[in-house]
Amino acid sequence: MDGLLGHGAAGAGQGYEDAYRAWRASLVTLLGDPSQLARWQERRYRFAHRVGALLTGAEGGSPAVAGPVLYGVFASGAGLCYVGQTLEAGRRLRDLPVGESHHLANTVPPEVWERVVVIRWPLLVGGAPEAERSDVEDMGHQVCGLALEHTLQVATAPPLNSRRRLTSGDWRPRDLAQSRSRGAVHARRIPGLGGLVLHAWAALSQVAVPKGSAVVTHEAGRVVFPSALHEFPDA
Repeated sequence: MDGLLGHGAAGAGQGYEDAYRAWRASLVTLLGDPSQLARWQERRYRFAHRVGALLTGAEGGSPAVAGPVLYGVFASGAGLCYVGQTLEAGRRLRDLPVGESHHLANTVPPEVWERVVVIRWPLLVGGAPEAERSDVEDMGHQVCGLALEHTLQVATAPPLNSRRRLTSGDWRPRDLAQSRSRGAVHARRIPGLGGLVLHAWAALSQVAVPKGSAVVTHEAGRVVFPSALHEFPDA
C-alpha cells in the first residue's frame, strides 16, 4: 500500500512539474518577439482593467464602490486564496488585478480568478448592537477594518494570508487565531458586527455565476466573476 501511495504522490509531483514547464513554454511563445510582447501587455492590462472596473464602478443600480471594504479572491481550483481590506476601495480594487501595488496578481493571475467578493462593511454597522456601534465610531474605519479583516481571515483561513515570506527565501506559517496584531485585539470588541460580515460573506461567496453577466450586486457589496469574462471577451 505504501508503495502505491508513494507512486501516486510521485505521479502528482511529475504532473505539477509538467504543468510548470508547459506554463513557461506558453509564455515563451506569447513573448516571442517585441510585437508579441506588446500584444501580451495590452491583453493582460485590458483584462485587468475590466475586472477593476467591475469591482468599483456603478452596476445595476448599485453605486460605485468607494471607501472601506473587505475583499476576497477565489481562484479556479484552489478556492479562496486571499482576504484583505482597504479604506480606499476605488483605488485599491482597481489596482488589485493589475498588481502594481499589490502582490496578489503576481502569484495568482487574474485570468484564473473565479470570483472576487467585496463587502462594504460600513453599510452593516447599523445592524450591529448599539454598544458596538459606539465602539466602531471610537475605533475609526482604519482600526475597525483591520479588526474585521482579522475576523474574516480567522474564519476562512485563506492560504496566502496564512504564511509569511522570510528574507531567506523561505516561508513561515502564521497562526492567525493567535495573532496579537491591532486587528486581532480590537476584533474582540465587535463580535456582532463581525457576525454580520461573516453572514454577508457566506451569501456572496456562494452566489451562482449569472448568465450573460460577470457581476452580482448585493445590499452589502458585490461579487465579480473574472472567469465569466472569458465567455464574452469583447463585451
